[in-house]
Amino acid sequence: MGGDKWLAVILAFICLFSIPVIAFLFPSMVAFFFPYPPVEVPAVEETGWTLEGLKEVVEANNRFAFKLYFELAKVEAGNVFFSPYSVFSAFAMVYEGAEGVTAEEIRGVFSYPEKEVLRPNFAVVYNKVNRVGAGYELRVGNALWVQEGYPFLEGYLKAVEKYYGGKAAVLDFIRAAEESRKVINGFIEEQTNGRIRDLIPPGSLDEFTRLVLTNAVYFKGYWKYMFDESLTREEDFWVSAGKRVKVEMMRLIPNETMKFNYADVGDVQVLELPYSGENLSMIIIVPKSFETLPTLSLEEFEEIRARMKMEEFNEICMPEFAIEAKYSLKRVLSNMGVRTAFTEEADFSGMSSVRGLSVSEVVHQAYVKVDEKGSEAAAATAVVVGVTAVREKKVFRVDRPFVFVIQDRETGLVLFIGRVVDPSEEKP
Repeated sequence: MGGDKWLAVILAFICLFSIPVIAFLFPSMVAFFFPYPPVEVPAVEETGWTLEGLKEVVEANNRFAFKLYFELAKVEAGNVFFSPYSVFSAFAMVYEGAEGVTAEEIRGVFSYPEKEVLRPNFAVVYNKVNRVGAGYELRVGNALWVQEGYPFLEGYLKAVEKYYGGKAAVLDFIRAAEESRKVINGFIEEQTNGRIRDLIPPGSLDEFTRLVLTNAVYFKGYWKYMFDESLTREEDFWVSAGKRVKVEMMRLIPNETMKFNYADVGDVQVLELPYSGENLSMIIIVPKSFETLPTLSLEEFEEIRARMKMEEFNEICMPEFAIEAKYSLKRVLSNMGVRTAFTEEADFSGMSSVRGLSVSEVVHQAYVKVDEKGSEAAAATAVVVGVTAVREKKVFRVDRPFVFVIQDRETGLVLFIGRVVDPSEEKP
């Protein structure tokens, strides 16, 4: 065989096998399945936002945050942790395509403003959250995963990408549901630095799936004032008045220049611990009694924040803890009032002119770890749409079940909420 013929054979071989060979040798290159590089979330269009609209979106998120916390705290006996902002963001994209009663019910539960107001003001919150901060990492990303060939409205896809950052990737749920599930889960895992794995369980997607909407939030921050690791030691944590467990109790001994936002309000004591850069903080709410944990409304939380003022402390003690939680939110959201979206009566005519779409599942998974240096937290949500002077020593001591909130201090946006009943539970 002549040299030219050999060359032709070699070139044909390369053309035929280059993609799988490259994918095998360089696994990261299979990211062509993804709508965008997982950790490089796209900016969105915020033109037209207003301060009033921004406040309305933040308040809607926070109101939903405490409503969902109330529902989860009722049914979960132990530790609770989730990102209300993740669920709020995923359903904002659902709301964009909902009409009629379906849209009204979603709006009633999530307190979204009219879509024309939500779009640019959601966008400005999204862009603010995705800013680069000194001493912390925080990002949030949305995505759409659409069935190949299904007639989604171009206007819907453009609006979700423009205002929510939800770029679309095409998958084939009909012929390759399991492979599609793995692609989506791989994207979420990369977005959350490996903390959220296997978000969508096996069997959740099938030949009837037409759309999956995902959101991922990742945060890692260092305390502005780190706890002294040499002072951490095993101590008692009272799970209830009659039960205690051993935990690793962290300890911070502030100097005279350190002050902390603090409030003593009724049955609780509240302390704010800022992260490096002071854009983000953790608010810790500790009951004075062992009997009950507070179930706060947005109004009660706002009252607490309004009454906080800078105080000096001789000592701050709190346990190390880590929580990994996963929830199916379909029943919870239905109990809260999102009902029609899960039925054959759902109206998603803002997504597609073809009727018959409904939400079949809502999965939320979250992770948090708190230690002497700071905190790492991640969460993801998937919505599956288918057819159908010598003074007394002042100590803030967290030695009983408590609630904590991680917030953006500038906007007041609640990013994560947790309840720690037993910090000695096996860490993920």
